[in-house]
Amino acid sequence: MTHKLDDFEPALAELEREDWFSGLEALAEEHGYYEPLGDKHVAAFIDAGPCLLVTFESFDEIVEGNRNREPRGFSMVRQHGWSHLSIISNGPSWFRDSRVYRYFDRLVDDGFFEDFEQVLFYGVHRGGYAATAFSVAAPGARILALRPVATLDPKVTFWDGRYRSDRRLNFNDRYGYAPDMIEAAAEAFVVFDPYETLDAMHGSLFNRPNATHLRTVALGDKVETGLDTLKALEPLMLAAMEGELNPQLFGEIYRPRHQNVPYLRMLLALTERQNKYALAKRICDHVLSKKDLPFFARRKEIAETKLRAVGPETA
Repeated sequence: MTHKLDDFEPALAELEREDWFSGLEALAEEHGYYEPLGDKHVAAFIDAGPCLLVTFESFDEIVEGNRNREPRGFSMVRQHGWSHLSIISNGPSWFRDSRVYRYFDRLVDDGFFEDFEQVLFYGVHRGGYAATAFSVAAPGARILALRPVATLDPKVTFWDGRYRSDRRLNFNDRYGYAPDMIEAAAEAFVVFDPYETLDAMHGSLFNRPNATHLRTVALGDKVETGLDTLKALEPLMLAAMEGELNPQLFGEIYRPRHQNVPYLRMLLALTERQNKYALAKRICDHVLSKKDLPFFARRKEIAETKLRAVGPETA
């Protein structure tokens, strides 16, 4: 049973940063509550129904990735009557902040998560790290994490040269090493492109029995955008919340990529980088059998030239 908010009409699209946070505060206070967590983070809760979505995002990610300039969960509030707790940073953040810790401590002490029938933690990359790390506050919750980072502790992930200035943060105190924090979750789905090397290496660290890896070949570091384009992200979130997500269902939800031209362009680029000319030609043939697209016709000619040069045995 859902309890949709008929009057839930965010008007954030035209607002600049300061006014945007003010608008979010007014909206959250009307439908739940709003709480600053120090100078850099806020919590906005929308009370709408028995299923709770917990997301971790930054303001910049929200305004760049959503034409309505609203938190990821707002569409789920409108469409499915979910409650939504959004932890939002004013700038890039790993959510390694004692005020965020204390906030989740208080939610645990108040039994906040126990009021909901299902709880889903969601985040992308930095937010994926936070979604997995803070999920420990809600034992039995489910997790959908896209490109999550496991830790920036240089003793563990010395091979990741990104975010060098952020390594001064402590990833070893409370809510620290994300793969350990998922142990109390009912299920954790870790989504990444296996050919995006550093993302895949972080993903491999989430190796607990309750973790399932879902691989999005050719989406690179644009997993959320790609899934949105394929209209696959909302079905994945629904299935994860309802406890129905598994690799087989993921395959069905993800299958429309075979007919999606932007995805096929990304897949073609991947096969070309890997010098898989026969596969590149098959991709072009597949597209050209349905549409006359000059780009794929040109790439097919290049693939055929490469195939003639290397011979069938090495293609």
